[in-house]
Amino acid sequence: MLSVHGRKPAAVFVEPVAKLAIAAGLTPNMVTVIGAVVTTAIAVVLIPAGFLFWAAVLSGAFAAFDMIDGTMARLKGGASRFGATLDATCDRITDGALFAAITWWLIYEYDAPQALVVASFIVLVASQVISYIKARGEASGLAMVGGLIERPERLIIGLTGIGLQGLGVPYAIDVALWILAIGSLFTVYQRIAMARRLDPKDGKATA
Repeated sequence: MLSVHGRKPAAVFVEPVAKLAIAAGLTPNMVTVIGAVVTTAIAVVLIPAGFLFWAAVLSGAFAAFDMIDGTMARLKGGASRFGATLDATCDRITDGALFAAITWWLIYEYDAPQALVVASFIVLVASQVISYIKARGEASGLAMVGGLIERPERLIIGLTGIGLQGLGVPYAIDVALWILAIGSLFTVYQRIAMARRLDPKDGKATA
C-alpha cells in the first residue's frame, strides 16, 4: 500500500539527498549496493547481539537508500534494466537478512514459543514469495500494483516491533510478527488472485 501512496510525500525529503549524492559522484547502483551491505550488516550483527533498538533505528535510516537510488536514477534519466534488477536483488537480500536475524534472536535469546518462531519463518518465506509473484507477473506483462503487506509495510511493522521490544515493551515483537505473518499470507493470496484476474487467457480480465 505505502509503495503506491507513500512515495510522493517522501520525495520532498528524498530528492534533495539524491541530488547531493549525484553531486558527490555516486551512481544509483553504488547507492543500492552500499545501502544493502550496511543494512545487512546492521541486521546480522546487532539483532543477534540483542541491540534491538539501535538495529531498528539504523536499519530504518539505511532503508531510505531504497528510495534514494530510485530517485537518483529518475533524475539521471531513468533506471536501467540492470539497475532495477540489482535493486530488487538487494531488497530480497536485506529482507532475508533482517527476518533471519530476528528468527535467530527469537530462538537463541528470546526463548520464543514454537508458534512465534513458525510465524517468523512464515514472514521470512512469504516476503520472498510476495516479491516473486509481482516480478513474475510483471515479466509476463501483468500490471501487479498494490497489496496489503508490501516491503514498506513489512519494514515498518518489523522494525517497530524490534525497536519497541528493545525499549522494553513486552510482546512488541510477538504482535509485529503475527500481524506480518497473517498479513503476508493474505498478500500472497491477494497477488495470485490479482495475477489470475489480469490474465486475459484466464477469461477474467477486467476492461
